[in-house]
Amino acid sequence: MHANDFFQSLWKHYIEITPQADRVQKLFISAGEEIINDHVAFRTFANSPIALEKLEPLLTQLGYKAYGAFRFENKHLAARCYKHADENLPKIFLSELLTHELSEASQHIIDKMISQIPDDAVQSPAVFWQGPLWDKPTLADYQTLSQESEYAAWLSTIGLKANHFTVSINHLKGFNDIATVNQLLLDNGYTLNSVGGLIKGTPELLLEQSSTMADKIEFTFADGETDSIPSCFYEFAIRHKQADGTLFDSFIEGNADKIFDSTNQG
Repeated sequence: MHANDFFQSLWKHYIEITPQADRVQKLFISAGEEIINDHVAFRTFANSPIALEKLEPLLTQLGYKAYGAFRFENKHLAARCYKHADENLPKIFLSELLTHELSEASQHIIDKMISQIPDDAVQSPAVFWQGPLWDKPTLADYQTLSQESEYAAWLSTIGLKANHFTVSINHLKGFNDIATVNQLLLDNGYTLNSVGGLIKGTPELLLEQSSTMADKIEFTFADGETDSIPSCFYEFAIRHKQADGTLFDSFIEGNADKIFDSTNQG
Protein backbone atom coordinates (compact mmCIF):
# COMPACT_ATOMS: atom_id res chain seq x y z
CA MET A 1 0.00 0.00 0.00
CA HIS A 2 1.25 3.48 -0.86
CA ALA A 3 1.39 5.93 2.03
CA ASN A 4 -1.06 8.32 0.31
CA ASP A 5 -3.63 5.53 -0.01
CA PHE A 6 -3.05 4.66 3.65
CA PHE A 7 -3.90 8.18 4.80
CA GLN A 8 -6.92 8.45 2.50
CA SER A 9 -8.38 5.30 4.05
CA LEU A 10 -7.50 6.52 7.54
CA TRP A 11 -9.24 9.85 6.94
CA LYS A 12 -12.37 8.14 5.60
CA HIS A 13 -12.72 5.96 8.71
CA TYR A 14 -11.73 8.82 11.02
CA ILE A 15 -14.43 11.26 9.89
CA GLU A 16 -17.11 8.57 10.18
CA ILE A 17 -16.88 9.01 13.96
CA THR A 18 -15.35 12.51 13.95
CA PRO A 19 -17.67 14.59 11.74
CA GLN A 20 -16.33 17.82 13.26
CA ALA A 21 -12.97 17.17 11.52
CA ASP A 22 -14.64 17.09 8.11
CA ARG A 23 -16.50 20.33 8.90
CA VAL A 24 -13.37 22.05 10.21
CA GLN A 25 -11.39 21.03 7.15
CA LYS A 26 -14.11 22.44 4.90
CA LEU A 27 -14.05 25.64 6.98
CA PHE A 28 -10.38 26.12 6.15
CA ILE A 29 -10.84 25.15 2.51
CA SER A 30 -13.65 27.71 2.17
CA ALA A 31 -11.11 30.28 3.41
CA GLY A 32 -8.84 29.34 0.50
CA GLU A 33 -6.54 27.05 2.44
CA GLU A 34 -5.02 23.71 1.46
CA ILE A 35 -4.71 21.36 4.43
CA ILE A 36 -1.42 19.59 5.06
CA ASN A 37 -1.42 17.22 8.02
CA ASP A 38 1.35 17.64 10.58
CA HIS A 39 0.84 14.26 12.21
CA VAL A 40 -1.63 11.45 12.87
CA ALA A 41 -1.81 9.58 16.18
CA PHE A 42 -2.82 6.08 17.25
CA ARG A 43 -3.38 4.33 20.60
CA THR A 44 -2.88 0.66 21.40
CA PHE A 45 -2.21 -1.88 24.15
CA ALA A 46 1.35 -2.90 25.06
CA ASN A 47 2.07 -6.61 25.47
CA SER A 48 -0.57 -7.55 22.93
CA PRO A 49 -0.72 -8.75 19.31
CA ILE A 50 -1.16 -5.07 18.32
CA ALA A 51 1.59 -3.67 20.56
CA LEU A 52 3.78 -0.85 19.26
CA GLU A 53 6.60 -3.24 18.34
CA LYS A 54 4.18 -5.35 16.26
CA LEU A 55 2.75 -2.34 14.42
CA GLU A 56 6.06 -0.60 13.72
CA PRO A 57 7.10 -2.90 10.81
CA LEU A 58 3.95 -1.84 8.93
CA LEU A 59 5.01 1.79 9.25
CA THR A 60 8.48 0.84 7.99
CA GLN A 61 6.85 -0.77 4.94
CA LEU A 62 5.08 2.54 4.28
CA GLY A 63 8.46 4.31 4.25
CA TYR A 64 8.50 5.60 7.84
CA LYS A 65 11.45 5.69 10.22
CA ALA A 66 11.32 5.92 14.02
CA TYR A 67 13.14 8.92 15.45
CA GLY A 68 11.95 9.55 18.99
CA ALA A 69 10.71 7.79 22.12
CA PHE A 70 8.56 9.19 24.94
CA ARG A 71 7.28 8.13 28.34
CA PHE A 72 4.19 9.44 30.12
CA GLU A 73 4.50 8.25 33.71
CA ASN A 74 1.18 9.62 35.01
CA LYS A 75 -0.80 8.16 32.13
CA HIS A 76 1.11 4.84 32.04
CA LEU A 77 2.06 5.28 28.39
CA ALA A 78 5.04 4.80 26.13
CA ALA A 79 5.21 6.29 22.64
CA ARG A 80 7.34 6.62 19.53
CA CYS A 81 7.19 9.00 16.60
CA TYR A 82 7.92 8.31 12.95
CA LYS A 83 8.59 10.42 9.88
CA HIS A 84 8.69 9.88 6.13
CA ALA A 85 11.26 11.12 3.61
CA ASP A 86 8.38 12.97 1.90
CA GLU A 87 7.93 15.94 4.24
CA ASN A 88 4.38 16.51 2.99
CA LEU A 89 3.32 13.19 4.50
CA PRO A 90 2.22 13.39 8.15
CA LYS A 91 4.43 12.28 10.97
CA ILE A 92 2.98 9.42 13.00
CA PHE A 93 2.71 9.34 16.80
CA LEU A 94 2.07 5.85 18.15
CA SER A 95 1.43 5.33 21.86
CA GLU A 96 0.68 2.22 23.91
CA LEU A 97 -0.87 1.63 27.32
CA LEU A 98 1.43 -0.10 29.79
CA THR A 99 -1.34 -2.20 31.25
CA HIS A 100 0.87 -3.89 33.86
CA GLU A 101 1.09 -0.53 35.67
CA LEU A 102 -2.68 -0.39 36.26
CA SER A 103 -4.73 -1.86 39.09
CA GLU A 104 -5.64 -5.55 39.13
CA ALA A 105 -9.26 -4.68 38.34
CA SER A 106 -8.29 -2.75 35.20
CA GLN A 107 -5.73 -5.35 34.18
CA HIS A 108 -8.38 -8.08 34.41
CA ILE A 109 -10.74 -6.14 32.10
CA ILE A 110 -7.99 -5.36 29.59
CA ASP A 111 -6.58 -8.90 29.65
CA LYS A 112 -10.01 -10.20 28.60
CA MET A 113 -9.92 -7.88 25.58
CA ILE A 114 -6.32 -8.63 24.65
CA SER A 115 -7.00 -12.40 24.80
CA GLN A 116 -9.50 -11.98 21.96
CA ILE A 117 -7.04 -10.31 19.56
CA PRO A 118 -5.82 -12.80 16.94
CA ASP A 119 -2.09 -13.50 17.17
CA ASP A 120 -1.80 -12.62 13.48
CA ALA A 121 -3.90 -9.43 13.68
CA VAL A 122 -1.10 -7.35 12.18
CA GLN A 123 -1.13 -8.39 8.52
CA SER A 124 -1.54 -5.14 6.60
CA PRO A 125 -1.82 -1.38 7.20
CA ALA A 126 -5.61 -1.86 7.27
CA VAL A 127 -5.26 -2.90 10.92
CA PHE A 128 -4.85 0.81 11.72
CA TRP A 129 -8.54 1.43 11.02
CA GLN A 130 -9.98 -1.88 12.25
CA GLY A 131 -11.34 -0.45 15.48
CA PRO A 132 -11.83 -2.86 18.41
CA LEU A 133 -10.53 -6.38 17.85
CA TRP A 134 -12.46 -7.57 20.92
CA ASP A 135 -16.02 -7.70 22.20
CA LYS A 136 -17.59 -4.54 23.58
CA PRO A 137 -17.02 -3.90 27.28
CA THR A 138 -19.89 -3.64 29.74
CA LEU A 139 -20.73 -0.15 30.96
CA ALA A 140 -19.45 -1.12 34.41
CA ASP A 141 -16.09 -2.23 32.97
CA TYR A 142 -15.87 0.96 30.91
CA GLN A 143 -16.51 3.06 34.00
CA THR A 144 -13.91 1.11 35.99
CA LEU A 145 -11.32 1.80 33.31
CA SER A 146 -12.25 5.47 32.95
CA GLN A 147 -11.78 6.10 36.67
CA GLU A 148 -8.16 5.00 36.38
CA SER A 149 -7.28 5.73 32.75
CA GLU A 150 -9.38 7.71 30.28
CA TYR A 151 -6.99 6.35 27.63
CA ALA A 152 -7.89 2.75 28.54
CA ALA A 153 -11.62 3.49 28.50
CA TRP A 154 -11.33 5.19 25.11
CA LEU A 155 -9.32 2.31 23.66
CA SER A 156 -11.80 -0.28 24.98
CA THR A 157 -14.60 1.23 22.88
CA ILE A 158 -12.93 2.84 19.85
CA GLY A 159 -9.99 0.48 19.35
CA LEU A 160 -7.24 0.93 16.79
CA LYS A 161 -8.15 3.96 14.69
CA ALA A 162 -6.63 7.34 13.91
CA ASN A 163 -7.14 9.09 17.24
CA HIS A 164 -6.60 12.48 15.62
CA PHE A 165 -5.31 14.20 12.51
CA THR A 166 -3.44 17.50 12.89
CA VAL A 167 -3.62 20.60 10.71
CA SER A 168 -0.16 22.04 10.02
CA ILE A 169 -0.50 25.77 10.67
CA ASN A 170 2.92 26.25 9.05
CA HIS A 171 1.33 25.35 5.72
CA LEU A 172 -1.65 27.73 6.04
CA LYS A 173 -1.44 30.97 4.05
CA GLY A 174 -3.90 33.15 5.95
CA PHE A 175 -3.17 32.10 9.54
CA ASN A 176 0.20 33.04 10.99
CA ASP A 177 -0.26 31.89 14.57
CA ILE A 178 -2.15 29.35 16.63
CA ALA A 179 -4.20 31.96 18.53
CA THR A 180 -5.83 33.08 15.26
CA VAL A 181 -6.69 29.46 14.41
CA ASN A 182 -8.16 28.93 17.88
CA GLN A 183 -10.28 32.05 17.55
CA LEU A 184 -11.69 30.86 14.22
CA LEU A 185 -12.70 27.57 15.85
CA LEU A 186 -14.23 29.26 18.90
CA ASP A 187 -16.14 31.70 16.66
CA ASN A 188 -17.61 28.72 14.82
CA GLY A 189 -18.79 27.00 17.99
CA TYR A 190 -16.08 24.39 18.55
CA THR A 191 -15.05 23.44 22.07
CA LEU A 192 -11.29 23.41 22.57
CA ASN A 193 -9.19 21.42 25.03
CA SER A 194 -8.42 23.89 27.83
CA VAL A 195 -6.19 21.62 29.96
CA GLY A 196 -3.11 23.72 30.70
CA GLY A 197 -4.55 26.53 28.58
CA LEU A 198 -5.88 26.54 25.03
CA ILE A 199 -2.33 26.62 23.65
CA LYS A 200 0.01 23.82 24.70
CA GLY A 201 3.68 24.75 24.36
CA THR A 202 5.45 27.99 23.47
CA PRO A 203 7.63 29.35 20.65
CA GLU A 204 10.60 28.83 22.99
CA LEU A 205 9.75 25.12 23.20
CA LEU A 206 9.57 25.19 19.36
CA LEU A 207 6.11 23.60 19.19
CA GLU A 208 2.63 25.00 19.92
CA GLN A 209 -0.47 22.82 19.77
CA SER A 210 -4.19 23.06 20.38
CA SER A 211 -7.10 20.72 19.80
CA THR A 212 -10.84 20.38 19.84
CA MET A 213 -12.50 18.18 22.41
CA ALA A 214 -13.48 14.83 20.96
CA ASP A 215 -16.78 14.31 19.20
CA LYS A 216 -19.35 12.23 21.09
CA ILE A 217 -21.03 9.10 19.76
CA GLU A 218 -23.82 6.95 21.15
CA PHE A 219 -22.41 3.59 22.17
CA THR A 220 -24.27 0.43 23.20
CA PHE A 221 -22.28 -1.61 25.70
CA ALA A 222 -22.19 -5.40 26.02
CA ASP A 223 -24.89 -5.35 28.70
CA GLY A 224 -27.28 -3.34 26.50
CA GLU A 225 -26.66 -0.05 28.32
CA THR A 226 -26.28 2.97 26.05
CA ASP A 227 -24.25 6.08 26.75
CA SER A 228 -22.53 8.96 24.98
CA ILE A 229 -18.76 8.43 24.78
CA PRO A 230 -15.84 10.40 23.28
CA SER A 231 -14.66 9.39 19.82
CA CYS A 232 -11.85 11.37 18.16
CA PHE A 233 -10.68 14.98 17.88
CA TYR A 234 -8.83 17.38 15.57
CA GLU A 235 -5.51 19.01 16.43
CA PHE A 236 -3.62 22.09 15.18
CA ALA A 237 0.13 22.58 15.40
CA ILE A 238 2.72 25.20 14.52
CA ARG A 239 6.43 24.38 14.53
CA HIS A 240 9.18 26.93 15.09
CA LYS A 241 12.72 27.17 13.76
CA GLN A 242 15.63 25.71 15.66
CA ALA A 243 19.04 27.38 15.97
CA ASP A 244 20.14 25.84 12.68
CA GLY A 245 17.17 27.33 10.84
CA THR A 246 15.26 24.06 10.38
CA LEU A 247 11.81 23.48 11.81
CA PHE A 248 11.55 21.45 15.01
CA ASP A 249 10.17 18.07 13.91
CA SER A 250 9.69 16.10 17.12
CA PHE A 251 7.17 16.27 19.97
CA ILE A 252 7.08 17.71 23.50
CA GLU A 253 5.99 15.36 26.28
CA GLY A 254 4.37 18.15 28.29
CA ASN A 255 2.27 19.19 25.29
CA ALA A 256 1.28 15.66 24.33
CA ASP A 257 0.31 14.80 27.89
CA LYS A 258 -2.36 17.52 27.78
CA ILE A 259 -3.45 16.71 24.22
CA PHE A 260 -4.30 13.16 25.39
CA ASP A 261 -6.99 14.76 27.56
CA SER A 262 -8.95 15.74 24.43
CA THR A 263 -10.78 12.41 24.72
CA ASN A 264 -11.68 12.82 28.39
CA GLN A 265 -15.37 12.39 29.18
CA GLY A 266 -15.68 15.54 31.27
